[in-house]
Amino acid sequence: MRSRLAVLTLGLFLLFALACSKKPDQTADTSTTNQAPAAAAPAQTQPAEPAPPPMRAEPKPEPVIVPAGTTITVRLSQAVGSKISQAGQTFSGTVANSIAIGGRTAIPAGATATGTVVDAKPLGRFAGGASLTLRLTSINLRGSDRAVETAAVTQTMKGKGKRTAVLAGGGAAVGALIGGLAGGGKGAGIGALAGGGAGTGGAAFTGNKDIVLPAESALSFSLEQPLEVRER
Repeated sequence: MRSRLAVLTLGLFLLFALACSKKPDQTADTSTTNQAPAAAAPAQTQPAEPAPPPMRAEPKPEPVIVPAGTTITVRLSQAVGSKISQAGQTFSGTVANSIAIGGRTAIPAGATATGTVVDAKPLGRFAGGASLTLRLTSINLRGSDRAVETAAVTQTMKGKGKRTAVLAGGGAAVGALIGGLAGGGKGAGIGALAGGGAGTGGAAFTGNKDIVLPAESALSFSLEQPLEVRER
């Protein structure tokens, strides 16, 4: 009887021990299941910003064309003359009057101009008379020197004191020279000179001196080629 009771007790003890040994495993399984990583939430994407509209380049204005034959009047910055100047020497001045084409200013008054002494012969070396020839070569427009082609303005004085001014090229071209009388008289007018059939014309003055055009004298040059002026 006692042996049965002992066997029964031993069996219950083993069952109880077996049951206790299985509970930790189940707990471990449960914790492992609870610690499973959650599924990653889908990333939220920001809506793309619309691209800015392309910048439209402003259309550039059409260039201004100063036609051939246009008269450009330049006021001298220094004196020039048949005796005080030499061929190849440069002279400078400023544009006396602005030139507008189609309501747009192509050449503003005050623009710096540069020219060349084409020829200068003092009195007594040119068949007894003096000769002075000038030509405009460039004008500074918007900070850049622009080459120009103009007719030459020639002034001569014969040995007897007869003084004439000629715009080379002939035809109906006009070349006006406003300056002092030969040798002095700053501000005295020589006058506007119109080219005749042979390209000559002018006013005669007495006095047997060299040709001198003092500073501030105004000379008018006629364009031989059109001048294209572009705005920046």
